[in-house]
Formats: sequence, structure tokens, C-alpha cells
Amino acid sequence: MSDRRPTTDRGRIRIVGFEDADSDRPGDANSNGDGDESPAATAGRTARPTADPESRTGPTAAARSPSGTALEGPGRSRSAGAWQRFRRNRTAMAGLTIIAVMAVLAVFARPIEVSTAEYTITLQPVSLAPYDPAQPFVGPANAPPSWDHPFGTDWAGRDQFSRVLVGGRYTLTVGLVAVSLALGVGVPLGAIAGYFGGWVDEIIMRLVDVLYAFPFLILAIGTVAILGRGFWKLVVALVVTGWIGYARLLRGEVLSVREREYVTAARALGIPDRTIIRRHVVPNAITPVVVQATLNVGTVVLTAAALGFLGLGLEADTAEWGAMLSRGRDSLLQGHWHVTVFPGIAIFLFVLAINLVGDGVNDALDPHRDASDDRRRMR
Repeated sequence: MSDRRPTTDRGRIRIVGFEDADSDRPGDANSNGDGDESPAATAGRTARPTADPESRTGPTAAARSPSGTALEGPGRSRSAGAWQRFRRNRTAMAGLTIIAVMAVLAVFARPIEVSTAEYTITLQPVSLAPYDPAQPFVGPANAPPSWDHPFGTDWAGRDQFSRVLVGGRYTLTVGLVAVSLALGVGVPLGAIAGYFGGWVDEIIMRLVDVLYAFPFLILAIGTVAILGRGFWKLVVALVVTGWIGYARLLRGEVLSVREREYVTAARALGIPDRTIIRRHVVPNAITPVVVQATLNVGTVVLTAAALGFLGLGLEADTAEWGAMLSRGRDSLLQGHWHVTVFPGIAIFLFVLAINLVGDGVNDALDPHRDASDDRRRMR
């Protein structure tokens, strides 16, 4: 027969992770020789579970929020952890540096002024561009690169360097504004379709299927042909063709998230559906959409450049990279290579940088990321 001593500890629930690792060892300072804990140790263990879990550090400090998402330790939230992983990705940081440099050059290329009926307010007085991008005959027509004109001049004698710098304002703004507005349309529609289902889902998804039946560029060309040229008309054309991908992607994620326990608990508590969607469903399903939107900035820029090259983007004389390529076709056939090479290089660098940043965002926000991969990146 086994020698079992009667104990009063049966039925006691032991909470693992709150007590010190050394408190269970024989001969510990908090235990007596028989293996029973002293009253002080028992009181200490009883008091520890009531402490704030966020006061702990180390790998065991992770907890779960009511929405089911993992919470990091003190000072290290999910966004902070993602940013740390993104910073360790050298190619992503290189792409982010290229985008930052191009954005700074575009902002400070020429002064930014706001004119009213009575006076003019200068928001940004710095001018990195040596010439006005619209001023003709600042040099010989189709002049090759030189000290006075690093990128040469175009067919009208305008400085190509100044036009490339100012053209970044149009191209970068079109990409960012179009993607932001497309997210503003696609995310709510995708969340509503995935959460409610039924006839609401059918209507939204059938509209998505109809728009998907048209090639992306063809639909953008048709929209621009109907609306006409102009900055906001070009943005509308890109939004019409861009929101459908975000809606479909988010709908698929919401179909999975809406069956989670925390969503069911929120419904049982009587929380309104709009609050559940905004606070519980969308935050836990938005990660793939963020990655896709980051990568799509480059696609939108290429589409805007293609429309400008076809003469369907901004006005023909606008210092926009796609329009500059369109106007430089004749000069290229005449052997003046510099007219199209430098705007093309600018588009290439920006799209490449966006793709590098998108890959870095995908790695940083991956919820199933292996911890060993983090350790390898830190070496």
C-alpha cells in the first residue's frame, strides 16, 4: 500500500506563473523541512495573483485581451513589437529611407502657397528646384545633362531636374490619396458584408464580381474617359478600381473572426453590432488589408503613370512623371534619351521602395512569426 498522508490541499487551484520559480524547490527559504510552506510563503503566494499582470517582465508576461489579441509586456505593445521587427529588416528600412527622401524633396521642391481673395499665405518658402518647372526656354531645347541642368531640358527648354522634383508631389500624392480613399470605401463594405452576411453580403459581393470582370487598367481608362482629366478625377478613377480588392480580402477575414469567442461574448452582452465591428472584428482582421494596401501604393502609382503616358491622366504640360514620359516619346525617338530616363528612374525607385516596405510590413505584422526568426535577424 502506498503511504499517503492526509492533506488539506485537495481541490486547491494552483495558478502557474505568478509565483517565483525557486519557491517549489526543497529547502527553499520559504518552505520548511517537510515540504510544507511557511505561513509567510503562503500569504505571499496568495497575494501575488492579485498583482497587476502588466508589472511582470520576461517571456511569461504575455497575456490575452478580451478581444483575443495578444498583449505584450510593459512598454511593448503589439505595434511596438511590430515596429521593432520592421526596424531589424534592413531592406524594408532602406525602402522607407528612399520614400522619406523622395517625400522631402517633393515637399521642398518649390514654395507652397495658399492664395485667397485678399492675400497669399506661404506655407513652405524653401525651393530646392533651381527653376520654375513650367517656365520654358531656361536652356536650349532637348539639351543633354550639364552642370546648369543636371537632368537636361525637354522639348520646350524646361529644366528636367526641377520638373522631376515637383512631379513627385503629384505622383506620391495620387498614390497615397487614392489608396487611403479606397481603404475608406473597401474596409467598411467588406466588414459589413462579412459580419452580417445574407442579402447584404450578396449585394456587395455581386457588385465586386461585376467590377472584377473588367481589367483594372481598362476600368480606370473608362472612368477617366467619362470624368475627364484632372487630379481629383484621376483619384476617383483609381478609387473605383481599387476598393474592390480590399473589400473582398477583409470580408474573408471577417468571416473567420466573427465566429471567435470574444465576438460571441460581446453579442451576449448586448453590445451594438457597429461597436463590435469597430472595436473587435476589424482590428483583428485588418492586418492582411494593411499589407495589401502598402503594396498597392506602387501599383496605383504605376497605373497613374500609365494613364498619364496614354494622355488620360493630368494635363499634358503638368510636371507629373507619367505625363513627362508621354511628352518625351517624340524626343526619345530623336535620340534625346534623358527626357524619359530620369522620370522613369524616379517611378522605378519609388515603386521598388514601396515593395520593400510592403514586404517588411508583411513580416512585421505576421501573427504566426517564429521567435527563432527574430533571433536570427538580431545577429
